[in-house]
Amino acid sequence: MDATEFPRPLRSDLQRVTETLEMLAPRWSVWTLATLTDQPQRYTEIKPQLAMLEDGQLAPRLARLTADGLVERQEHHTRYVAYRLTRRGQELRAVCTALAAYGETHLDDAKAENAGGLIPPAQNAEDVLALLTPKHATPLLWALRLQQQGTGRELAALLGKAPELLYHPLRRLVDDGLVERSARSTYQLSATGVALSTPFRTLSAWAAGRSAATVHPLWTEFVPHSRADLDRQWAATRSTSEPPVHAPRADAVLRPRTTAWIPSDLFSEVPPAQPAGRVAAGGRTR
Repeated sequence: MDATEFPRPLRSDLQRVTETLEMLAPRWSVWTLATLTDQPQRYTEIKPQLAMLEDGQLAPRLARLTADGLVERQEHHTRYVAYRLTRRGQELRAVCTALAAYGETHLDDAKAENAGGLIPPAQNAEDVLALLTPKHATPLLWALRLQQQGTGRELAALLGKAPELLYHPLRRLVDDGLVERSARSTYQLSATGVALSTPFRTLSAWAAGRSAATVHPLWTEFVPHSRADLDRQWAATRSTSEPPVHAPRADAVLRPRTTAWIPSDLFSEVPPAQPAGRVAAGGRTR
């Protein structure tokens, strides 16, 4: 596609997705969300389920997730404080599922040291987040999806960044197997990068308050070949989806669902008491 800058709706969508990734990025955040339900649990009930966390690691995670509107803190009195997922926290189940499924399929499990050689879904999700959350990584992936291929300077112009800021992130994406570089120093998404369509569609839908089944104008099987194609797909998306809703604020009052998010539905692997060590995320050979 011949484009000199991101279309405004796409730029707003990318910003919401990036903010959502930043909320999930801190280590153990997905594990913590997987442990909570819509039923209140005290700290002393949550901590044994996350035995791999050292003393002092769980409280900051809960505080951060509460500030982001994903967890509700209920203080009945000074000695009785409980936590549960908000409605928006429960809706993140689709996002975590998509991230975990991508990691299970596209990240190399050869170095897994967990019992049985299996990596728990929560860890798969966090390993994928480690690929998507470095600075400029997700914007570059979206720019390559939009542009299909381009040099570092062309991608920098599309994103409105100085070229020298993007060369290191591009090299990292190549090392991670998400991007391929040709002999002419042009870049394009690899098959593994294109497979991020499902996680990015799901992230976009959650961040905008739309159904997870909403078709995304960019991350879809049909790649737009012109600005007119992209504009038509945005119009179709807006006409068939709910009004956009920004990511939750720290002061948002969110109504919890009545249906519990059962952690075993998503994270069927019981977290080990002391995992043998978190394998480093790194594309096909993490």
